[in-house]
Amino acid sequence: MLTKRIIPCLDVKNGQTVKGINFENLKFAGDPVELASKYSEDGADELVFLDITATNEGRKTTAEMVEKVAKKVFIPFTVGGGIKSVEDMQILLKAGADKIAINSAAVKNPELLRQASEYFGSQCVVAAIDAKYTDNDYYVFINAGKKNTGIKLLDWVSQAEKLGAGEILLTSMDADGTQNGFDINMTKLVTDNVKIPVIASGGAGANSEHFEEVFNKANADAALAASIFHYGTLLIQTLKKELINKNISIRSKNG
Repeated sequence: MLTKRIIPCLDVKNGQTVKGINFENLKFAGDPVELASKYSEDGADELVFLDITATNEGRKTTAEMVEKVAKKVFIPFTVGGGIKSVEDMQILLKAGADKIAINSAAVKNPELLRQASEYFGSQCVVAAIDAKYTDNDYYVFINAGKKNTGIKLLDWVSQAEKLGAGEILLTSMDADGTQNGFDINMTKLVTDNVKIPVIASGGAGANSEHFEEVFNKANADAALAASIFHYGTLLIQTLKKELINKNISIRSKNG
């Protein structure tokens, strides 16, 4: 059985880690380099770094910041935000990223996923998807959740998998920042329909049951969280110990 992964997420704006609710009302949450170092030492399995305003501001993710974070972490490191080309990905991989998360640009130009997987290998390519329940179905949103594409979630995850994405980072906009638990229905809908790993994101509270549910009921391969780790309401090692006690296959800090 593959071990489940616990992944802290750094949403970065203007060089600082921020966190909001339902993609709105962003608040300062700490220095990204310091937080990244802390999470690496605390036993996180991976780290995700998202430059959340890069796309809307029409710029690329800051490679300099990625390089600073990469020097501090010794775990797989995924970077996303404002990535529009294979060249953009190459710069970030050279700066120290292990995987690249592509969101808006992939929806606008699906061939980018194929190009990336052929050039770097599917293991480097993460299809980051922001989705929301509206009009009796789940739809894909882009531009930091500002724009409803009109594309149904299941249609897009199936296409992303076929184009070569090696993993899906699935964020529930409805659950984001609420700390009321992951969107189990949406996550299970996706895990039931793709064969690649799915990272569940959005809604994690300081409660190991939220993680237990998304692993056992929704079959997520990994669970991503931000607020609870940034503000210290739940420590990674505490969470992992509780999940191990619940017989969930999880990697402890010592292996």
